[in-house]
Amino acid sequence: MVRLVYLLENWAAANGEDVTVVFEQPPSPPISSSVIEVAHAPRPRRDSADDEIVRRLKTDGAPGTIRVVTSDRWLADRVHAAGATVQAADSFRTLLESV
Repeated sequence: MVRLVYLLENWAAANGEDVTVVFEQPPSPPISSSVIEVAHAPRPRRDSADDEIVRRLKTDGAPGTIRVVTSDRWLADRVHAAGATVQAADSFRTLLESV
């Protein structure tokens, strides 16, 4: 989790992007960032981060401006249904590691 947050911070700072990472449960010890939002599902359980991502999309006024990074087909379908776009995790990981 710490490494992912670090990579996301560097990428967001370099690209001027707003980034939120959603974990299944709160990181322990807590991870904070002044560059990105580190969030977690309200109740840790299987797919709870996916549910939290979809909940956030449905409450956003402009989901079409949001890109969700995932390789989970089921989550990708739910993201598209909520009006957001999807980028495959492997291609995004390449971008993260190139910064």
